[in-house]
Amino acid sequence: MARMGARRPRVRLASRAAQWLLWLPGFAAAAANANTWESDRTLETVVVTATRIEASLLDVAEAVSVIDSEDIRRQAPELLAEMLRGMPGAFFQQTTPGQGIPIIRGLKGSQVLHLVDGMRLNNAIFRNAPNQYLGLVDAYATERTEIIRGSAPSLHGADAMGGVVQVLTAEPVLVGAERTVRGHFYAAYNSADSSLIGRAEAAAGRAGAVLSGGITYRDQGNRRTGGGTTVRPSGYRLNAADLKWRKDLGGRSELMLSLQYLEQPATPRVDELVPGFGQDHPSSAQYEFMPNRRQFLHARYTLESDSRWFTRLQAHLARQTITDDRLTQEFGAPTVSHEFNSSRLDGLTVQFNSPWGKGGGDRELVWGIEYYADEIASSRFHSPASGEPWQPVTARFPDGSTMDSMALYASNHWSWDRFAVDAGLRYSRFEIYLPATAEVEAVRLNPTDLTGDLHLTYELAPGMNLMANLGRGFRPPNVFDLGTVGSRPGNRFNVPNPALQPESVWSYDLGFKFSRARWQAEAFAWYADYRDKISSRPTGEVSPEGRLIVRSDNLNDARLYGFESGLRFLARANLELYAVVNFTRGDETEPDGSNAPADRIPPLNGRLGLAWRPVERWRLEPYIDFAGPQDRLSPRDQEDPRIDPEGSAGWVSLNLLASWQATDTAAFGLKLQNLSDRSYREHGSGIDAAGRNLGAWVSLAF
Repeated sequence: MARMGARRPRVRLASRAAQWLLWLPGFAAAAANANTWESDRTLETVVVTATRIEASLLDVAEAVSVIDSEDIRRQAPELLAEMLRGMPGAFFQQTTPGQGIPIIRGLKGSQVLHLVDGMRLNNAIFRNAPNQYLGLVDAYATERTEIIRGSAPSLHGADAMGGVVQVLTAEPVLVGAERTVRGHFYAAYNSADSSLIGRAEAAAGRAGAVLSGGITYRDQGNRRTGGGTTVRPSGYRLNAADLKWRKDLGGRSELMLSLQYLEQPATPRVDELVPGFGQDHPSSAQYEFMPNRRQFLHARYTLESDSRWFTRLQAHLARQTITDDRLTQEFGAPTVSHEFNSSRLDGLTVQFNSPWGKGGGDRELVWGIEYYADEIASSRFHSPASGEPWQPVTARFPDGSTMDSMALYASNHWSWDRFAVDAGLRYSRFEIYLPATAEVEAVRLNPTDLTGDLHLTYELAPGMNLMANLGRGFRPPNVFDLGTVGSRPGNRFNVPNPALQPESVWSYDLGFKFSRARWQAEAFAWYADYRDKISSRPTGEVSPEGRLIVRSDNLNDARLYGFESGLRFLARANLELYAVVNFTRGDETEPDGSNAPADRIPPLNGRLGLAWRPVERWRLEPYIDFAGPQDRLSPRDQEDPRIDPEGSAGWVSLNLLASWQATDTAAFGLKLQNLSDRSYREHGSGIDAAGRNLGAWVSLAF
């Protein structure tokens, strides 16, 4: 899906394109682009996720953010999700090093759809809470990441409740008939956790036939937080590799084959191993994800056509296998548990792009079919810590569970002189099967739904568009919701509930995007009406280890609303100022009819900074990240050892990025983060933020 057919350019859009320097709602990310300073060069950011057609960000009605590989190079993040910190509409939550998620418009986990190269990362054991799975996608093999903020049901379907995060991996392009080889090496170091990052990649071939790939390694030590405290254990390693082959088959068709692999051999779960708020001892004596692994095989076929039925056909066939094994031991318990969990997700999608109609504006239909089949394998064994033989016990998930889905979708685009409309529908059908276990009988569910959305754009003036979006999203309960047995964060123990119903959300927003030669801005006010939300309900019982026994239930209806904004101002040819401010509020109706704050709602947050190029090859970017206090806590938040029951304190982090383009093929950089060595925790996270950090990176092309 990374290469969609281009939408026909609009006359007004083409005429004002020469006025644009750059439009990029990530703002802080956009300031990174060296070309921002080249006033004689016109740039236009193009996205494909929002409409599945190439379109400019100004032209797209939805609120969209973009991260590119240059942003990742400069910031050397621990996790890809960390790059969403300081972007409109997003917040970063980290349960433990090696794992982290974006919270988009107050929603997280399986409430947000995650895609890699057009195929689903979300699977049947994807939690509707912070989880580790986006951490199994290699940030350093990423070409760009596109984020839709707000429900996107017609083109993307189930789980696209709060938004969509689409990761597009690199696809090098070579030119000329002669065989060419080119490569790139990247290395980075961070002092706060003594981490080393290395990435080597290469591409070989000629125009129309390219073989590319790379390997990534990360060795991260224990984290030193603000004030000098070191969290032990919090270190981990990461190994990743990827390979991609693209071949022009002639006749305007192309075949792409790719392989992605990432493994974290042993990652400690810090919030289980370090006492939290209100605890005098940790919940677990041992808790390691050992290992967590993602393997992804993907084939993509693209055909350009002059047929009356379509101008482009694109088919994807993929298999994703995620391994989620764990070694755990409850605090004070004599037994050790070793779990073996995996999801094998097979997917097939076929999509057509079909321009149609004469006169009255441009019209283009995007339509297709998707099929996914997911099978879960799960087992668990206990052994006394003394080393006696392992004995099988109840698995975390019902072994042999399956979750299959089929969907048909269509979305049409109409555009006239100043007005554009996108509207779509999707029919989804699921078949979810849980075999019988000692706890529950066999369960078979067949939820179906018809979802849709409407997107309106009106050009108030050249470079100034007014947008409105409406959508109804849908999420069926998955195997994690229905059948989980075992420990959960927050000192809980989950038992199954096979009687869950699907969730749904009505999402609305109104905003504007503005782009002139020296100013770019966006602002959206949004509201989401979340119905039949699946949450944990205490049963009133306590496990032998002292954990609160809970089960998932369609407990609450939630109302989420907020405001997100970003601004860029080119003060001089070599000086740019930018700002991002986000506000989110959430309320839920409890089972007894009372109202309470919603779970893990981010505080007021944002980023302020500037990018200055004192000379041609140097770039300096001082910025601050900030968050206000959050003392509106849900009943569950108040019981969560990761969250201070008095509320999370506000904080400000001072940072500086510097880079030097020494030659056309060599660049070097420094980053100074949390310069005041502030001790703070991002709301809802399971570990304090890193303290003062000195980082350095080098990028060499050959």
